[in-house]
Amino acid sequence: MPPTDRPPHDPYAALRLPEFRAYILARFSLTLALQMQSTVVGWQVYQITHDKLALGLIGLAEAVPSITVALIAGHVADSVPRRRIVRIATFAFAVCTALLWSFVLPSASNAAIDIHNPLGALLTRYGATPIYAVIFLSGLARGFISPALFSFMPQLIPDRAILPNAITWSSTTWQTASIAGPALGGVLVGFTGLPVAYGVDLALTIFSLVVLSVAVRPRALPPRVGERLPLSESLTSGLRFVFGNQLILGSISLDLFAVLFGGAVALLPVYAEDILHVGPQGLGILRAAPSVGSVLMLALLNYVPVRRDAGKKLLAAVAGFGLATIGFAYSTYFLLSVALLFATGAFDAVSVILRSNLLHLHTPEDIKGRVSAVNSIFIGSSNEIGAFESGLAAKLLGTQASVAFGGVMTLLVVGITAWKAKALRRLEM
Repeated sequence: MPPTDRPPHDPYAALRLPEFRAYILARFSLTLALQMQSTVVGWQVYQITHDKLALGLIGLAEAVPSITVALIAGHVADSVPRRRIVRIATFAFAVCTALLWSFVLPSASNAAIDIHNPLGALLTRYGATPIYAVIFLSGLARGFISPALFSFMPQLIPDRAILPNAITWSSTTWQTASIAGPALGGVLVGFTGLPVAYGVDLALTIFSLVVLSVAVRPRALPPRVGERLPLSESLTSGLRFVFGNQLILGSISLDLFAVLFGGAVALLPVYAEDILHVGPQGLGILRAAPSVGSVLMLALLNYVPVRRDAGKKLLAAVAGFGLATIGFAYSTYFLLSVALLFATGAFDAVSVILRSNLLHLHTPEDIKGRVSAVNSIFIGSSNEIGAFESGLAAKLLGTQASVAFGGVMTLLVVGITAWKAKALRRLEM
């Protein structure tokens, strides 16, 4: 066998770095809190309104402010220390969680509306509107933390060769928290009530803030290029870079439309209560199922990275996501529904990893914040806009037909992308 200079693949290379371990611990805690909160808020809003469109409005209330500040947030992420942005945004999440908690104290019922609590009385008077207001504020924080986190993580990795491994572990951490978060939220709401659920949510957010403040310090200061550019040029440089790179644009576009039309997560409270009849505990399992599939796929990708025929595998994975979504739409059996949601998560993980690697490895360090902001506009908020689309479509077409429509549109997007984006179709990692 001829000699080779390539070192053996180490699936734990990034985890050997103390700074990176602290970072993913903080990210795990924060993601766990936010995912748990998503389930708790969705259940609470549906209990208050019993309106499918109201569930979609939760996503819209978060997406609108996040998209609005995205380009400015990208400029800020390339101009000031990214760790500072992450800490401030995490503190803002803690404040928003404390407000949601205050709405339900001191009530111990699932309805969580107590006339003896002045803030809780707002729910009696205005319904879910105060909750939407808090989610709007949380969306502002998310708009700033997304590009900061994306561009901050590589500062903890001294060797570019292990950056793909760090990306995979970071995604695995996020998906693992996405498994535990919805399940924990459903269990806490079902067995202890909303006050305890929001209290645990707040404690996790505060823990994340402490770890970020004490144990996570970047190895190098972020670049200052954003400060030297005129504001208008800095804000648009990320857009110019993305639209000038066919690989990145193709992967982002594929993910954007697949998530926009193919997501069924926003309607899971309807499935849990009205179609599958499994209650809040079953809702937690349904919410966790896609993330279980993602984590197992990501674990496999840690040991067997996608290299050959990466573009074709990406297109096949997104097509599989669409087919599994169509199957879930009409399933009336709980275990089958869980299995199909599991499949959507496994297929989605392939897309997430390939897109993340393309963004990190093909983007210069000095504009990563701004490119990430563009990615956040197209991908990060497509889940929330997709939630609104799902809620609106369910209102017009019915729940099952709307989810099936999303799966069909996903398949159509895959076909158009395969036809138009030849560079992506031929991608080799």
